[in-house]
Amino acid sequence: MQDMTQDVRQLAEEIVAREGGYVNDPADPGGATNHGVTVHTMRRLGLDLDRDGDVDAADVARLDHAQAVQILLDHYFTRPRLGDLPGPLQATVFDMYVNAGTTAVKLLQGLLREMGEDLVADGVVGPVTAAAAARALALAPEHLVDAYGIARRNYYLALADRRPASRKYARSRAGGKGGWITRAETFISPRFHLTEAQFRARVATWG
Repeated sequence: MQDMTQDVRQLAEEIVAREGGYVNDPADPGGATNHGVTVHTMRRLGLDLDRDGDVDAADVARLDHAQAVQILLDHYFTRPRLGDLPGPLQATVFDMYVNAGTTAVKLLQGLLREMGEDLVADGVVGPVTAAAAARALALAPEHLVDAYGIARRNYYLALADRRPASRKYARSRAGGKGGWITRAETFISPRFHLTEAQFRARVATWG
């Protein structure tokens, strides 16, 4: 598990590195994506980089590393107020927010509700969620970040259970952990990682 006292820009740089370059996978609901930024985000921001009057996959392909880092900082960290969360949670929630939008916050809010906090899982970080997260971290300082990472891993596995087209993101061609799972486990202490045998048993019904 990482030390979350890092500079937020460094976190964004690391997310861009994990996301990789341009892809346009028909099975991915996000559509054309580059450095973690989707065509939908670029349309919302009006980023017509080739100045042809629309925002499409060609504009996504033109997005450079520095532009992507700034978009993540502005629209996936600052705008959703992830900086109001306790420091140790920021990196893991930020990483999932890039990957899954407000679901990242809803997942945290659901976990906080399970811990007895009275709040609505609306995907918005406001004063109630920030305070609840701070209380939960104070109660379980050695466990909350791991619990969130495990909940994230379970979310991806359940999503792949329901949506066969997404299984290639959770399981590699060789049958081991796919990108979604290894990414979630980046923020989970090694002792809570699934073993190869545990993972294969979990996905055995996928065929």
